[in-house]
Amino acid sequence: MASKTNNAQLTELLLQALETERGGIQIYTAAIEAAQNEDLRNEWQEYLDQTMTHEEVLTQVFHTLGLDTEADSPGRQIVAHHGQSLVKAIQMAIKAGDPAAAELVAAECVVLAETKDHQNWELIGRVAEQGGQHARVLRQAYQAVEEQEDHHLYHTAGWARELWLQALGMPAVLPPPEERKNVETAIGAARAENARGDYL
Repeated sequence: MASKTNNAQLTELLLQALETERGGIQIYTAAIEAAQNEDLRNEWQEYLDQTMTHEEVLTQVFHTLGLDTEADSPGRQIVAHHGQSLVKAIQMAIKAGDPAAAELVAAECVVLAETKDHQNWELIGRVAEQGGQHARVLRQAYQAVEEQEDHHLYHTAGWARELWLQALGMPAVLPPPEERKNVETAIGAARAENARGDYL
């Protein structure tokens, strides 16, 4: 059964999504500084470049829909606060002087940020499925970034898990199985984690 999209709430979602991408640029910039593993550093550099593109995609959505990219809302302020807090957490970890620990903190911060980012885009995709006046614009944006957003979340979650195992003195798979299996879904991520013994 089709439902009518709440346009005010859609605007709020888009504001939060744009702020999430802007925060993501800062988070990846900090995370790259903390990265010790060359494969991880290269991956985060790729994700930073993609996040910059996602910010551009959303900016174009705003222009097409006649929305103000700089409009404020309480939700947007909270998203900005979260992003700034994650950047500060990475910077604190770097200053603490334990490079391996800072790398792990950075991975966890990226996972936290990408969890919100992934949900934003999933919701944008759901709105597009409802049809209506904004469906085409939202669908095009969603299709442009969906696969990359899946990679950002599931692959970095794999890195965070394996870095923790390594820190605990347990066998770790680096790069993680999510990388080797090119995971793009939650089911794929679960299967990759279950198959990690194949790589040890």
